[in-house]
Amino acid sequence: MKIKKAVITAAARGERLYPVADTIQKAMLPVIDIDGLHKPVIQIIAEEAFASGIEELGIVCAPGDGERYLSSFASLRDNLLKSFKSVDWARKQAEKVDDLLHRLQFAEQQEPLGYGHAVYCAREFVNNEPFLLLLGDYLYVSDMLQKRCAAQLVELATQESCSVSAVNPTIEHQIGRYGTLTGKQVAGKTGVYQIDKIIEKPSLSIAELELQTPGLRVGYYLCFFGMHVFTPAVFDLLQKQVEQHSQNVMLTPALQELATQEKYLALEVKGNRYDLSRKHGLLSAQVALGLAGEAHSETLTTLVELLAEANARKSN
Repeated sequence: MKIKKAVITAAARGERLYPVADTIQKAMLPVIDIDGLHKPVIQIIAEEAFASGIEELGIVCAPGDGERYLSSFASLRDNLLKSFKSVDWARKQAEKVDDLLHRLQFAEQQEPLGYGHAVYCAREFVNNEPFLLLLGDYLYVSDMLQKRCAAQLVELATQESCSVSAVNPTIEHQIGRYGTLTGKQVAGKTGVYQIDKIIEKPSLSIAELELQTPGLRVGYYLCFFGMHVFTPAVFDLLQKQVEQHSQNVMLTPALQELATQEKYLALEVKGNRYDLSRKHGLLSAQVALGLAGEAHSETLTTLVELLAEANARKSN
């Protein structure tokens, strides 16, 4: 199974980031990447996919946003070339942006009918192939220097020729934020599970009864990491909800059904995910990227200075 396509869902308007999301698409917010350069969020996510072997990228967006993305990236490329003539880093970044533009396609979600519906909107782009699914408001930082989080996932999916969802062991007071699952560990494969049951944002009482996974630390559960590799079978399962004219097409019930129909694994990814839509999510992601990348020393120095200043103010 070769995974050549990736889908990024970026149709939500970003109410939790009001008022900034009223003036700029949230996926175009600037962040300093691990290479020390300021980039739009969606470019960082795209480069995560490309570094994992992806060749084509489809963005699910709100009506009219596709042209805005194309215009913004074309302007960014042209400005890099005009403003930094003969500067090596600018030329390389302009080439990366141009490469992104050539690999990019869009699918519009005409109405906000749920996350599952947003995924379903990519069906034509996927064209009956396996695909990598990423969230447009998550950034990922790998613990492995030479292997991105998405690359870890794609590698296992390719080896096993099946759908694979990335998970992280998550402490119990946070599981209400995520899809949470349980399953049996696959023999001979550390951190790989055959998925049995998935519940979207469960209460702790339900998780204690139904979602405990043998081998995890006490008080921890397997929660979705925000990236998946799916076979095209997921679209047939989502279609059932779409045909029922659901106003909130959910991905999790489709994944529960997928687990009963075909081989479907979970992988403990070595890394962390950062939800930019949460309060201070952008700040957390920026600090994590800074500490993981070329600006490590500068980021650490800045944090120490800010903590010292805050402590001094508190003492006065």
